[in-house]
Amino acid sequence: MQALFETNLSTVPLLHRGKVRDIYDLGDFLLIVATDRISAFDVVLPTPIPDKGKILTLMTLFWLDFLKDLIENHLVTADVEKYPEVLKPYKDLLKNRSMLVKKAKVLPVECIVRGYITGSAWKEYQERGEVCGIKLPEGLKECAKLPEPIFTPSTKAELGKHDINLTFEEMKKLIGEELSERVKENSLKLYSMASAYAEKRGIIIADTKFEFGLYEDRLILVDEVLTPDSSRFWPKEEYEPGKPQKSFDKQFIRDWLKNSGWKEGTPPPPIPEDIVFKTREKYLEALKRLTGKSLDNED
Repeated sequence: MQALFETNLSTVPLLHRGKVRDIYDLGDFLLIVATDRISAFDVVLPTPIPDKGKILTLMTLFWLDFLKDLIENHLVTADVEKYPEVLKPYKDLLKNRSMLVKKAKVLPVECIVRGYITGSAWKEYQERGEVCGIKLPEGLKECAKLPEPIFTPSTKAELGKHDINLTFEEMKKLIGEELSERVKENSLKLYSMASAYAEKRGIIIADTKFEFGLYEDRLILVDEVLTPDSSRFWPKEEYEPGKPQKSFDKQFIRDWLKNSGWKEGTPPPPIPEDIVFKTREKYLEALKRLTGKSLDNED
């Protein structure tokens, strides 16, 4: 099974190569290409997951359409037939794994909404009884549903560095009070609408990360949206608080890497074939449950 680790569109300027996405500058627009790279603990692993970029793109396109009445987004088109002439030679490569988007000024914060307590939030709660300055009730179990979703922003770290959690007051100092309030309100609304839909499809969205930008002074939704890379997806039928949950997301890779003997600061090991296969299956299951779609090469 072929996987795409990185792209090299020689006739188009490469603006940025991120953990997963390669971004090209087309003058008035950007081209975002989702590769099959996967990262964990802020490092890119050497083994790609076949079709992962296509799954992320199809899921993002689904959510952008589903949520478009709540907030404008950066999508121009994902139809390769409508791409500029300069991209025609790469049509087959770009199909189902790319988007032509507006050039927005991306805000320097990760906008995280948590409906359940897990991951770094669980660790912080155990230590201090709060998350990002938000006091939480005593006696919560691991993976418990919170009384109401909370907004817990963080910085956007460069590749290889960790994001740093922010209090809402710190976020206000970073991007301003009025903009912070708008971002928080939109993040919570988007999470509420998406999580209600997902539960009907058998998936709990435990938490997720949104990104926003300013386009002609309007706040818009950018980047990937509610994918297995940016969210924790739990099977609703197996949910049981008080322990880690089974998932259809990147947690599977994080757990494998943590248990592999890898030490932070050293090159990550190749991913074994069976772990690659299981990761791909989990991502595909999330796509099927949430969108009802599969990939062209799947039965």
